[in-house]
Amino acid sequence: MPEHEASEAPKSPADAQPTEVIPPVADRTASSTRRPLRRAAQIWIVIVAVLLALVALAVVADVVARNVAEQQVAEAIEANLPDGVEGDVEVTIGGFSAIAQYLTGTMQRVELDAPQLSVDGAPIDVSVVAEGLPVDFESPVQSLRATIAADETSVNQLVAVAGVETGFTLGDGTVGYEGELSMLGLPISYQVTATPTAAGDSVLLEPAGVEVAAGGASIDVSGVIDRLLGGEPLAVCVADRLPEGVQLDSISVTPGTAVVGLDADGLTLDAASLEQTGSCR
Repeated sequence: MPEHEASEAPKSPADAQPTEVIPPVADRTASSTRRPLRRAAQIWIVIVAVLLALVALAVVADVVARNVAEQQVAEAIEANLPDGVEGDVEVTIGGFSAIAQYLTGTMQRVELDAPQLSVDGAPIDVSVVAEGLPVDFESPVQSLRATIAADETSVNQLVAVAGVETGFTLGDGTVGYEGELSMLGLPISYQVTATPTAAGDSVLLEPAGVEVAAGGASIDVSGVIDRLLGGEPLAVCVADRLPEGVQLDSISVTPGTAVVGLDADGLTLDAASLEQTGSCR
């Protein structure tokens, strides 16, 4: 028989067996490790996304609550303004969370601005910073600092001093006023330029310069000048214009405008307390 006839016949496809490729042990271990790591990463991504969403919702809720609280505080203050005082009040609540502050019953820091407040028809600009403000307005404020700016017309409308008939003139760091006295039966008119100083319930005007007119009479007025320059400062009491317990702690004057600083500790911002003013004796 020929040699090529003795070779084995080829196998049919039905007789062929599939060959399974077995990966190395190291590859199988790495693959099984990556699967739980991917699942853990996905879980943490979901958790972080949920937390971020909650934080965003909390921020939005606090912004809304802050706006509502500011409006309510403004309305409450406007309702408690004393008689003769009118105007819109803008409120800004400081601190991290308005909701948390409200739940504690006290606002950490509240800024009040009333740029067009009217007091007995005189316009003034008022800014207030209150720290430790109770939300019910029935308890005292921990501390209060205020700034009031008024022009010369408003100052003269709100402040009256015996002997100063023509009102005050506001200059560069000075306050001018005029007066009249009698000497040897003759009227002596004078003009004083004074330096203002805050003194609790009053503004003290320390004379720095004096001009005297004797109406054409030939008399020695040096005594009048010495009397005005060396005498006690003119005290301009403002206690009857302020709630009881509020004190002046600073004053600055520029041409046509005066700015005073006020402070108070333990002041209650309800209507009864704001209407209770100090007295000028």
